[in-house]
Amino acid sequence: MPRYLIATDADWLLDEVRAALEGPDTSITVCRAGKQVVPTVKGDEPDLAILDLQIGTMGGMAVTMELRLEESGGRLPHVPVLMLLDRQADVFLASRAGAEGWLIKPLDSLRLRKAATTLTSGGTYYEGLPKEEPPTPPDPVGDTAEDAADQPAETESADGAEALSG
Repeated sequence: MPRYLIATDADWLLDEVRAALEGPDTSITVCRAGKQVVPTVKGDEPDLAILDLQIGTMGGMAVTMELRLEESGGRLPHVPVLMLLDRQADVFLASRAGAEGWLIKPLDSLRLRKAATTLTSGGTYYEGLPKEEPPTPPDPVGDTAEDAADQPAETESADGAEALSG
C-alpha cells in the first residue's frame, strides 16, 4: 500500500491530488505547512512526498533541500520527492533542490498517477525538460592537424587486416 505525504496549503490542489491518488489501497498524510514535513517524514516514512512549490512560509524547494540535508546526515531515510511546479522556469530549481520528479501545473489525474507510480518504483519523472540535450561545444584543447601528423596512420591491407605505419 503506497503511503503519500502531500504538502500544500491550497485546498484545490489537495483535492486534485487526492482525487488522483486516493483509494482503498493508499494512505495519504497531509501537511499544511512546509515546516511540518520533516517531522512527519521522521514519524511516518512515506513512500513519496508530494510538495507544492508554494507552501506558506516554507516552500517546496526549501522543504526538498531540508529533506536531502537530513538524509545526508543520516537523520532521515531517503524519501522520493515529486514537486508540483507553477511554471517551466521552476524546473531548474527543482532539479537543483534534489527532487526525483516534478509536474508543471495545471495537473491531471493521469500524469499524477504515472509520476507517483514511477517515483515509488524507484524511477524519475520529469516534465518540462528539453527533448534533446544541447550540442557539446568543441574541445578547445582537442587534436589539431599538427597532433594528427605525429600519430601513426592506420592503413588497411589487401586481406582486410589493419596495420599501423609511421
